Amino acid sequence: MNRVESAIGVLGAGSWGTALAMQLARNGQSVALWARDSGHVADMAGSGCNARYLPGIEFPPGITPTDDFESAVRAGGPVLIAAPSHAFAATVERVAPYLASGQGVAWACKGFEPGTGRLLHEVAQSALGEQVPLAAITGPSFAGEVARGLPTAVTIAGFDESFAADVARRLHGGAFRAYTSADMVGAELGGAVKNVLAVATGIIDGMGLGDNARAALITRGLAEMMRLGAAMGARPETLTGLAGIGDLVLTCTGDQSRNRRLGLALGHGADVETAVREIGQVVEGVGTSAEVRRLSKAHDVSMPISREVYGIIHQRLDPEACLRRLLARDQKPEHDA
Repeated sequence: MNRVESAIGVLGAGSWGTALAMQLARNGQSVALWARDSGHVADMAGSGCNARYLPGIEFPPGITPTDDFESAVRAGGPVLIAAPSHAFAATVERVAPYLASGQGVAWACKGFEPGTGRLLHEVAQSALGEQVPLAAITGPSFAGEVARGLPTAVTIAGFDESFAADVARRLHGGAFRAYTSADMVGAELGGAVKNVLAVATGIIDGMGLGDNARAALITRGLAEMMRLGAAMGARPETLTGLAGIGDLVLTCTGDQSRNRRLGLALGHGADVETAVREIGQVVEGVGTSAEVRRLSKAHDVSMPISREVYGIIHQRLDPEACLRRLLARDQKPEHDA
């Protein structure tokens, strides 16, 4: 079991932030789990669990819920941000004044900066400077399963090898395996693009198109991810690893995935707003589909599945018409020359 003296501030007490806090605490870490809602903090402190997002799963010793943002950042160890990607920039800007020299920032968000398509490490470097160690936590990991201690493997990616290794060491233990990688571009790209492809998979399953169609879509979706990755400098082995195909398969096939559930609802004929409202939490694929479309154009990369998901979500195109358009594309070699 890993034990270190410096406590960790986890910013965001949703399902994923809480699950990571629980894994850290199981490894002997002291965790300040921050939530903006003081009522939510009081409920967690009183019940010893996060009944709002992970009902019935008790906290291990070592977790202290708090609504004091500054004290959570100043806990001494790495700061771990578990906010939706659209709130990431505001969160790192808020963190910046309280960071001590050498204190690093990790995040478990998967997406791009809205409106720019920047990867989250670019957003963090802009807000915090080049000297702050950074790491992204990604890979196939449903929060509820991590909270319950079920087997999970993730990738901790960072340009600073020692910081990535430190974050991995704090998380690694029990049934939770943490691998490291120096390819932040590939790790972040895979974790974001898979959300769009999960929406697509949900749509075809909602339309009842069968297992063959699902397998084909996941495979051709991976080809789109790898084409964009090549254009942006990602390593192919990253996208065929946990951060790429691992997360893609989980999110496309597991009904705990909000993105897949959105797709299922769209395939059944629901509109986007109704589906998102019924899911009740942020569905990253909605905003990410616009940024993937932006990046595919900027890098001149063919991503027909992602393009149709963008059309369904943002242009209110009919899913059946989008499917017909995909199937009507000209015959071609499976692999690019």
